[in-house]
Amino acid sequence: MSTENFYSELPTLADFLDIANSSNFVSVPEDWYIVITDIVESTRAIESGQYKDVNLLGACSIVAVLNTVGNRANVQNAPIDIPFVFGGDGATVLIPPTLFVKAKQALSVVQQLAVQEFGMDLRVGVVPVSAAIAAGYDVKVAKLKISENYNQSIFIGGGLTYATELLKDPNATEVHRITPDKSSTDVDLSGLECRWQDIPSQHGEFVSLLVMATAFGSENLANLYAEIISKIHQIYGDEVNYRPVQSKALNLTFSPKKLVKETKLRARSTSRFHKQLYLWKIQLENLLGLFLMHFKTQTGEMDWGAYKDIVIGATDYKKFDDMLRMVISGTAAQREALIGYLETKYKQGKLVYGLHTSDSALMTCMVFERNGSQVHFVDGANGGYTLAAKALKERMKQKALNWSTFVRMMRRRDARPAASLQPNLFPQPSLFPQPDLLQASLLWSNTPSSGAPNSSPPSLDAVKQAGVSC
Repeated sequence: MSTENFYSELPTLADFLDIANSSNFVSVPEDWYIVITDIVESTRAIESGQYKDVNLLGACSIVAVLNTVGNRANVQNAPIDIPFVFGGDGATVLIPPTLFVKAKQALSVVQQLAVQEFGMDLRVGVVPVSAAIAAGYDVKVAKLKISENYNQSIFIGGGLTYATELLKDPNATEVHRITPDKSSTDVDLSGLECRWQDIPSQHGEFVSLLVMATAFGSENLANLYAEIISKIHQIYGDEVNYRPVQSKALNLTFSPKKLVKETKLRARSTSRFHKQLYLWKIQLENLLGLFLMHFKTQTGEMDWGAYKDIVIGATDYKKFDDMLRMVISGTAAQREALIGYLETKYKQGKLVYGLHTSDSALMTCMVFERNGSQVHFVDGANGGYTLAAKALKERMKQKALNWSTFVRMMRRRDARPAASLQPNLFPQPSLFPQPDLLQASLLWSNTPSSGAPNSSPPSLDAVKQAGVSC
């Protein structure tokens, strides 16, 4: 029996807080595939001022796969609806087996374009959902209605994180790696756009935030994420106050330097003349759009006076794929309050987090129909999600080192006579307040990865085997 329409037939959730309820999620069919893309050495690209290019290639991966299923002009009537998530320096798309060959071909061309036009290495891998499940992870998805024009995919279970780690492990055999196709530039990237100016913060700064809960048990995880979201609202106010894209800050660009990025991918020609024609074309379209929006012109069913509201309604600035991702507009004082809360929870062992601050945000768009299916990916400028992820990983490493150190101390304690133990030999209970984390540390003391006193920190698999979501 075909599972092609699995995602299309999912009911939609209405409230972002619904992600805290695991009963709202459904297991992805085991014959589906997890497609992961990311830019190799994206930090170096950031340092050279290419983060917009990084974002564009991440979105490009999604567009290329979506367009393999046919006309995307109507989100309700597309031949096959498939879930995806944008991660800043890459993307994740889940596909049924019938799309495997087409998706592979499309992404191999995108890889070649990344090298040819931007000098970047786009790493692409495919992991069967069944492989993630066999490794002890879940791959569950829900569909959240963001606007009439965009349904967002939400993921839990750890399977996407597992697939991402496999892609980055050169020795992993569970991942099918895709290589660039140097013989073709034939890929449909229609819908991919990069036509807005960088967006200034209305309150002084943007925070690109990643939070991964490490509490033990699905109920504790759900409660913690609900608490985190509630705390963000408490600090930053209503969503209308902290959402990064506001109408008065949304302006089309006419800069050739900015528009050439879309041109490189969409001109469909190596000819410099044809690329120049495409650049003039989108400059003219932006001029026309500016005129239509300013005079609030009605063309057919399209009310151009309301177009900015359509764009804002379909912005993708908060999401969840095994972790919470948000771009928040606020003040430095609000950021400090948020860090204070997150740092307390981090020291309690309940979560790890990373954030990056910038004074502007970037928006990369997929517009399949002006008055219909579209999504606008938002990320902080100069590193955004990518540098936030780097900070999160550093905290994860530190947490693993702390656990590993504690396990070694427990071994030494068990190896010595009880009478010889000194009163202050071990950390005070306040340093390890969570019983589940203590349990995980004790479990790790018996895993192969920590079988010697000076072993390396626990691997992701060891974390999973210990029963802790990480």
